[in-house]
Amino acid sequence: MEWIGAGSLLAWVWLVLGQGFFWRTDVRLPDRCDPDRWPSVAVVVPARDEAEVLPASLPTLLAQKYPGRAEVFLVDDGSTDGTGALARELADGRGGLPLTVASPGEPEPGWTGKLWAVRHGIALARERSAPEYLLLTDADIAHAPDSLRELVAAARSADLDLVSQMARLRVVTFWERLVVPAFVYFFGQLYPFRRVNRRGARTAAAAGGCVLLRREAAERAGIPEAIRHAVIDDVTLARAVQRSGGAIWLGLADRVTSVRPNPRLAGLWRMVSRSAYAQLRHRPLLLLGTVLGLALVYLAPPVALLAGLAAGRPALAAPGGAAWALMCGTYLPMLRYYRQPLWTAPLLPFTALLYLLMTVDSAVQHYRGRGAAWKGRTYGAG
Repeated sequence: MEWIGAGSLLAWVWLVLGQGFFWRTDVRLPDRCDPDRWPSVAVVVPARDEAEVLPASLPTLLAQKYPGRAEVFLVDDGSTDGTGALARELADGRGGLPLTVASPGEPEPGWTGKLWAVRHGIALARERSAPEYLLLTDADIAHAPDSLRELVAAARSADLDLVSQMARLRVVTFWERLVVPAFVYFFGQLYPFRRVNRRGARTAAAAGGCVLLRREAAERAGIPEAIRHAVIDDVTLARAVQRSGGAIWLGLADRVTSVRPNPRLAGLWRMVSRSAYAQLRHRPLLLLGTVLGLALVYLAPPVALLAGLAAGRPALAAPGGAAWALMCGTYLPMLRYYRQPLWTAPLLPFTALLYLLMTVDSAVQHYRGRGAAWKGRTYGAG
């Protein structure tokens, strides 16, 4: 039994020292200065049944204070709640960036709905003005007035082909407080931002809510056609850009936020489970390894500590307690970033158990033929 506590402690020592300092939250937009000439930008917003969040997000895009030419293309992906009409209404008489609302119809076979909408938006932008950059952003993402300006300045200053910021997600309810900061923490553990941002690195990732992409890099990587089937489109996009020789950057956002509410566990569960098994490439052995890994890294430390204390076995309790302490210590920066009480850090094993169950449920739904179900559509293994 002692080997479990020792194994979990060794795992945490390796994670803290050898996993790209994933736990740090100070990776923000790189140093930047205004370019001599501001390039043109097309903002592409795929939207499906987003009437609930659009009033809080779309006006922030239209109000961007960008010195160059920019326009917004909202692509209504078969909405049934009046998303397209609401977008036109929100733009009517407001001024700001020009808005085009379009609908491409149902996606062709082999395309996910979001990427089909992105394809249509990029095509419209190319026909209209051949922009130098594309800002791909979700319909639930609100941007500070200088967001676009800062993204472009960062891309120009550091000669980056892709600049992505992970939007600050909403954290209001009990379940959001428990699940959301951990979601970003786990993402950073899988894709350490510092490794992503290292030139020539193998690790590639992006956050789909906010991606500034050089148009030439998109064409070189075959975006979006090359990733048309991807359920986890942001990471797949970053990999495609990186493989084609592009320089990518990913960090946390200060003034880019998600306004989508997920007050109940059921909504958060769907958010994770719809793509968790796709992340594991639908491979049972990877699923088994993930379950065992989560159990060893997150569940074993508190179990070893409590079992060791109850049985009077210091050799079991001590490494379990040390591993739990390292776990909590690495989680504190994310709790600070989300302005959450630091005393919630010891609850991370319980949250990890929820994520373990979400991942297993994702596999169960896949083998039941429900795949990555989202807003009335189901995608298979491709």
